[in-house]
Amino acid sequence: MSIDKKIFLLSVILFVTFIRVQAATVDTVITHSAAMHKDIKAVIIRPTDYSTVKKIPVLYLLHGFSGNYSDWILKVPAITKLADQYHVIIVCPDGNFAGWYYDSPVNKEWRYETYIGTELVNYVDKHYSTIADRSGRAITGLSMGGHGAMYIAFKHQDTFGAAGSMSGAVDIRPFADSFGIEKVLGKYSEHPEIWEKNSVINMVYLIKPNSLALIFDCGYDDFLYKVNLAFHDELLMRKIPHDFTVRPGAHTWEYWSNSIVYQMVFFNRYFNNIKEG
Repeated sequence: MSIDKKIFLLSVILFVTFIRVQAATVDTVITHSAAMHKDIKAVIIRPTDYSTVKKIPVLYLLHGFSGNYSDWILKVPAITKLADQYHVIIVCPDGNFAGWYYDSPVNKEWRYETYIGTELVNYVDKHYSTIADRSGRAITGLSMGGHGAMYIAFKHQDTFGAAGSMSGAVDIRPFADSFGIEKVLGKYSEHPEIWEKNSVINMVYLIKPNSLALIFDCGYDDFLYKVNLAFHDELLMRKIPHDFTVRPGAHTWEYWSNSIVYQMVFFNRYFNNIKEG
């Protein structure tokens, strides 16, 4: 083998080693929910510069209907680069196939609001070097997870300072016979008051102007476009500041992989503004 080839191969090996060393760390952890009496998996992404001596912010990133904790890292692996770019821990919880991130009033075994809004946050703060305050926590998600992120943030404003939604089901009422929601809340025809109370669009009264930093978006060809537009109008009517974006696109991973990039910019600005303030 020639000297040139040896130098080339050595350069390739060093480059690959450098890339591996520089890559964010992806952990699959086992957490425990006392509320549901079971262990639940979560993916936790630590940025390359993670250190136990420096506290950094956390983004909780929720999956959609029929998904699980591994959806985001498998379908949008580039989120590891976002963790590195913005020096943030990204946590991808499991919200069940159709848990809808509720504490179910009809099935006491489903307590996903408590799990993510309290138990998981406590686990992450205990095991990682985090900014253990609402100023260092944001939550967002897609579809069912977009609903879940807004729902949990609205109800846990002492825990989360910023919230987002991508193609979120921010009004569940049009889907009373779909996506397994009736198994969590009961049938709409039998429990309309529960559906009305737990639909995000009807929960805007819980927040005040600037009490939460809000961002959400939806593709124009998405079947959830109209409910997101109505949510935008409701926030405008109540004078709640927020970022709302409509882009070409449908209810697809191609859309969400693009959306998370822009939402991360928003959350990074929130984290940095808090620090500067």
